[in-house]
Amino acid sequence: MMFRPSSFAAAAAVVAAALLATPASEAAAPMARGDNPGYYRMLLGDFQVTALSDGSHVFPVDTVMIDTTQEQVAAALARDDLALPIQGSINAFLVNTGSKLVLIDTGAGALYGPCCGKLLDNLRAAGYRPEQVDEVLLTHLHKDHVGGVLHDGKIAFPNAVIRVARTDADYWRSRTRRDAAPEFLRSFFDSADAALAPYEAAGRLRPFSGDVELLPGIRSVAEPGHTPGHTAYLVESRGQKLLLWGDIVHVAPVQLADPRAALKYDSSDKDAQRARAALFARAAAEHFWIGAAHVSFPGLGHVARDGDRYRWVPANYEAAPGSGL
Repeated sequence: MMFRPSSFAAAAAVVAAALLATPASEAAAPMARGDNPGYYRMLLGDFQVTALSDGSHVFPVDTVMIDTTQEQVAAALARDDLALPIQGSINAFLVNTGSKLVLIDTGAGALYGPCCGKLLDNLRAAGYRPEQVDEVLLTHLHKDHVGGVLHDGKIAFPNAVIRVARTDADYWRSRTRRDAAPEFLRSFFDSADAALAPYEAAGRLRPFSGDVELLPGIRSVAEPGHTPGHTAYLVESRGQKLLLWGDIVHVAPVQLADPRAALKYDSSDKDAQRARAALFARAAAEHFWIGAAHVSFPGLGHVARDGDRYRWVPANYEAAPGSGL
């Protein structure tokens, strides 16, 4: 069969019209939906550490930071090519010692709304189940650290013991303290008490005091200031050290440049400033690992001195660390 030129042109026009009529959604791949991956592993000696994301939320830098100026904040953010509004990460850390599975902080759970509460899903994605967690160590009892101990109002970690500094437990569960607190802090007292009560009723709330070895290779380090009993946890295996420092830092570009920058949520901004400055100096001198609750996920890295300031050095990416356990 032979096509005449006029017939070929007509056929080509029909094909072109059909292509142009194809809906845009079928002409290219649609945008993917769903959350970003929310876990990252590293080895620390014989221990495996998994960073878990609970999500991120808009952090109101311009309204909660004190002992600094709006101009200083803006300049510090600009040095890292950031501008308001910025997202704040909420990170927790799972330590597998080989004999115990220990979770440090639990995220906000349902207390911050749909932005967050992703920790349990990410824990499962990382290959673990909530019932496998043996101990939950809380750096302090603010909502974005204690909220995740409950899920749908029930105990989220049915076989875990909850450990927290007695100073923080006594403070945040005190009705007298609550009534005397500023209005913006009162819900923190309510959420802390609600989160701990079911574990206490089950006999699995065990506060501690001071700097103590809680488990082989995991030691509490009292760093009061952000809250009265704010606590970091030093994890050590085969000479390698990781300090899980809780809320020493909320906005890394600002507070690494100026450790005096504090938050209105600090129980004592002066004590928080002293703790921050001392830990920055120690971390830079000793080069141990840091696990940070509010540095961009996964929140694992080092602190380095940079002239009269400090800077965050994120962990170098490894595709499959932790396969040896």
